Amino acid sequence: MLTAVNEDGSTPSGSSLLAEIVRESARRMLAAALEAEVNAYIAELTDERDDYGHRLVVRNGYHQPRQVTTAAGVVEVKAPRVNDMRVDEATGERKRFSSAILPPWCRKSPKISEVLPLLYLHGLSSGDFVPALEQFLGNSARLSPATVTRLTQQWQADHAAFMDRDLAEVDYVYVWADGIHLNVRLEEAKACVLVLVGVRAEGSKELVALKDGYRESGESGADLLRDCARRGMRAPVLAVGDGALGFWKAFAEVFPATREQRCWVHKTANVLDSMPKSAQPGAKKAIQDIYNAEGRGHAEAAIKMFVHLHGAKFPKAVKKITDDQEQLLAFYDFLAEHWIHLRTTNPIESTFATVRLRTKVTRGAGSRTDALAMVFKLVESAQQRWRAVNAPHVVALVRAGARFERGQLVERPETVAA
Repeated sequence: MLTAVNEDGSTPSGSSLLAEIVRESARRMLAAALEAEVNAYIAELTDERDDYGHRLVVRNGYHQPRQVTTAAGVVEVKAPRVNDMRVDEATGERKRFSSAILPPWCRKSPKISEVLPLLYLHGLSSGDFVPALEQFLGNSARLSPATVTRLTQQWQADHAAFMDRDLAEVDYVYVWADGIHLNVRLEEAKACVLVLVGVRAEGSKELVALKDGYRESGESGADLLRDCARRGMRAPVLAVGDGALGFWKAFAEVFPATREQRCWVHKTANVLDSMPKSAQPGAKKAIQDIYNAEGRGHAEAAIKMFVHLHGAKFPKAVKKITDDQEQLLAFYDFLAEHWIHLRTTNPIESTFATVRLRTKVTRGAGSRTDALAMVFKLVESAQQRWRAVNAPHVVALVRAGARFERGQLVERPETVAA
């Protein structure tokens, strides 16, 4: 298809020729993918026929064209239509084909939905979305201020529903707890986002809860945990968090059977802050020898060495480790493949490091509810990329009460039950 180009390289519509080529390529690729999806669906059901031998699943032209906003801009899509005449025996209703590539009523790609809360967190007002995005997306009519306002309201509803969901059917064997300071329109300077991330019995990681509170406040943590318990959450086997976190008082109150594991990243920073810079490199290496040891026995020996090397000169720094020795070494009582996950709060920190970089203090209008909803949507999107813990099949055995020595399974749950 030939396109007239102005002297400056733009097309009569005002966009660049390169942008037009990208959008046209995206349109053709999407059309081809939709055709292939429908053809595969029909081919799979070729043998489905009525009493007269007629096929029950056939092509039926195309749906009305619609515009979809993608990362390549706004493209017009004409999706193929399927006439599925089969009847669901359970409900008595007609079965329907639903595209996994382009769901019904889809008007924008998931990546666009991911960009909107990001921009909102940066302080971009709803009225600024159109001029900000039109340079990248071409026609931005479908991202009007009213559309963005409706989306933020929907995100708030999604967050509220998430925090009210039933947890009785979910079993979180391990959890990480942390209070993350993001500077996103929370009402007080000391406020933070309280976060719980858990590992399900099958080994996958999942966001458990996210709300505002105070990092040092045991009452804030207790409110969050009490709410989780009210909704049916079982006591985790092990909780990992910062030693200064108010969550520990809350766990002792709400889930007293849950064991504590202090985060070695936070502990290392606290210890080194109590020492002069000249002593920090050697102390850091000695601390690493503790949490990288082959087992609990070797770790205890490494702690004794740390006390021997630094106890006389830096007793306060050494006390930070010896006072919390049991909580720092708790992870050694579990499977060795899980140690790397359990000795720090990195599963939370790594996710929120990205969110933190994308947020800043702004003077724009917004509420605490808006900010929490935006953070929730960003974490919800990031959650799709979280990987399961190592040896995920063993997590269920941990819940069942299996015992581990030197990182190896020595007693299976059926033996424990006996």
